[in-house]
Amino acid sequence: MRILFIGDIVGAPGREMVTEYLPKLKQKFQPHISIVNGENAASGKGITEKIYKQLLEAGAQAITMGNHTWDKKELFEFIDDADCMVRPANFPEGTPGKGLVFVKSNKLTLAVINLQGRTFLPPLDDPFRKADALIEEAKKKTNHIFVDFHAEATSEKQAMAWYLDGRVSMVVGTHTHVQTADERVLPQGTGYITDVGMTGPYDGILGTDREAVLKRFLTNLPVRFEVTKKGRTQLSAVIVDIDDTSGKTKKIDRILINDDHPFFG
Repeated sequence: MRILFIGDIVGAPGREMVTEYLPKLKQKFQPHISIVNGENAASGKGITEKIYKQLLEAGAQAITMGNHTWDKKELFEFIDDADCMVRPANFPEGTPGKGLVFVKSNKLTLAVINLQGRTFLPPLDDPFRKADALIEEAKKKTNHIFVDFHAEATSEKQAMAWYLDGRVSMVVGTHTHVQTADERVLPQGTGYITDVGMTGPYDGILGTDREAVLKRFLTNLPVRFEVTKKGRTQLSAVIVDIDDTSGKTKKIDRILINDDHPFFG
């Protein structure tokens, strides 16, 4: 099984990159399942039903979320019917939506789990214990398990990967918007990368207007962060090969598309 995962889509520039490049990436790499993180897809915060459907039409088969899940209030109106959306599973009991979805590809099934870290982020239920429960549930159907761990601290992401080594196929980190160069396969067969990176503005700061960010650092005054809508763009992703029988990762490669790393496809 080959999985394509695209990191945090930021605003209209990120959506445009997905629309343009997801078909090209599918043609080049022939993934069985494509997953995107969409928690920043609507103006940098949250997602709308229209955008959710656009991402599916572009070729995504599952959409993971994160700490901005609820920033667009209309989500409450459609999340329970959004069968391809995976919000952090360790939100409190009774929260709308699902933290685990199953995606089928031919005769194989992939379980997609979304979790959110607690270090430097709002306190939620324990993601480690929640992972235990979800893995037990997923194993009833498949041993191909993909985890998007949306977290701030590198140490927490690494801890989750080691905690799950041998029990899931892949742990990808999202949220910090900067692609890390530490992709690896852990000793028991779980693939890992600390952060896949973001898809959106290339010349902003984490996807937002850099002048506003600089003003915040220089003056410490409150400013409004908005997605940079003009200028160059980028796409960050990983391609993962998982053994059909064991569910263990055989190989993981980073993908970075921008003016300094052009796509040859």
